[in-house]
Amino acid sequence: MADEDKDSKTEQASGKRLSDAHAKGHFARSPEIAVVFLLIAAFGGLSVTIGSASQDVAAMARNTFGQLSTIKLQLDTVPMQLGETLALTGRVLLPVLGACMIAAMIAGGLQSGFTLTPEVIGFNLDKLNPVAGFQRIFSKSVLVHAAVDLLKLVSIGLVLWIAARGLFEDPLFSAPVEAVYLGYFLKRSTFEFFSRLILCMSVIAAISYWYEFLKSKKDMMMTKQEVKEEHKQAEGDAQTKGAMRRMARRLLQKQMLAAIPTADVIVTNPTHYAVALKYERGVDQAPVILAKGENRFALRIKALAAEHSVPVVENKPVARMLYSLGTVGEAIPGDLYQAVAQILAFVYRTHRYYFHRLKTRRYETTRAAA
Repeated sequence: MADEDKDSKTEQASGKRLSDAHAKGHFARSPEIAVVFLLIAAFGGLSVTIGSASQDVAAMARNTFGQLSTIKLQLDTVPMQLGETLALTGRVLLPVLGACMIAAMIAGGLQSGFTLTPEVIGFNLDKLNPVAGFQRIFSKSVLVHAAVDLLKLVSIGLVLWIAARGLFEDPLFSAPVEAVYLGYFLKRSTFEFFSRLILCMSVIAAISYWYEFLKSKKDMMMTKQEVKEEHKQAEGDAQTKGAMRRMARRLLQKQMLAAIPTADVIVTNPTHYAVALKYERGVDQAPVILAKGENRFALRIKALAAEHSVPVVENKPVARMLYSLGTVGEAIPGDLYQAVAQILAFVYRTHRYYFHRLKTRRYETTRAAA
């Protein structure tokens, strides 16, 4: 049955499937890449610090061996001598260790896309399943990893043997040389070993990651049924979001219609737009938009305004700009202050009786809301 499922996976993985798998830590990665980065970091760190480090070690060696006959091991001198040794070791090793730590983080980040995979940290009971454990032990992936490990062992041994054979031909092993030549030989041999080892591991890491990438891509493939189900879920989510947006829009419209009776004026287009404004002296710093609508909802605003005798003023440009630039529940844009002030001044002069009743209506509305 499992083979049939694998054979039926003919569709490329969707973005959602890849994202979910990445969050669980299922993506192509090769430990050999981290090894290569660590070797490069160690090689680079040694290249930069080996000069100063060798001078520090040489100075300490001269000081120690030059005073060897006069040094006394006592309880009060051992801590100081040990501290000097540890400080020297730290100066020599810390730059290399720091470079290796940064290299390990970069190697992991390059493979994970520098994104966190928190679900990997969680406890998974499937990992304790002995049946699944035996399946992993005898799986094709384990055999491939064993082959890669064997390739690493053979390749590294072969590279080091070739490098060592070349070094044995050095005059150091066949003729007397100066003591300073020994340091030069150690430096040259170390760098030669490192460079060949890095080259060998880079090839192995490329092969390993290429296999892991193809395997991950194949494992992430989907059946046609899985693709259909994912589309259905996506459509369902879209429908749910659409229903929530429609519900929010209806609630907003309900709130806007409930605020119409307390408006100072309705500015209209006259048929396409309608905007309800409110301004209370001492409360509002500028006129506030209570409601706005276009077409059919604009007609509902005007009908409710007529029912409660709210003044209606036709001003096409102002109504259009209020609808386009204004936000319900917020003050009008500053560019419209003068135009709206003229409209309010007009309705204050022509509808004095309405504004006398409006104070009472607002007071009752506020008390009912409380």
